[in-house]
Amino acid sequence: MTILENLRYTKDHEWIKLLEDGSSALVGITDFAQSELGDIVFVELKAAGTKLKDHEVFGTVEAVKTVADLFAPVAGEILEVNASLDNAEIVNQEPYTNGWLVKIKIDNPEAVNALLDATAYRQLIGE
Repeated sequence: MTILENLRYTKDHEWIKLLEDGSSALVGITDFAQSELGDIVFVELKAAGTKLKDHEVFGTVEAVKTVADLFAPVAGEILEVNASLDNAEIVNQEPYTNGWLVKIKIDNPEAVNALLDATAYRQLIGE
């Protein structure tokens, strides 16, 4: 199971990566989440411009066996939805790179520090 040291994680199995500008970030689901879901066939996300509260549902991931809600790791506004998600299996293949879900402008960049680091996330999933 891949868990990257440079990301922060949620208990709902989303990851967030602050970008160089310090006020925007990429959000996706973890390698653990995609492996638990199985083959992802469809991703539905709220549109760019949508304001999100911390832990608000911003979309769903549909796999062959189930549908899972996606929760915003922090409050902010969706700046961009990953256009590559028309090919939904990219989330299974590359959850931390090309399989990112949304780019958000974060209301409070310090909020990211309150999320799980890689060590805490490993403990959460029992690794």
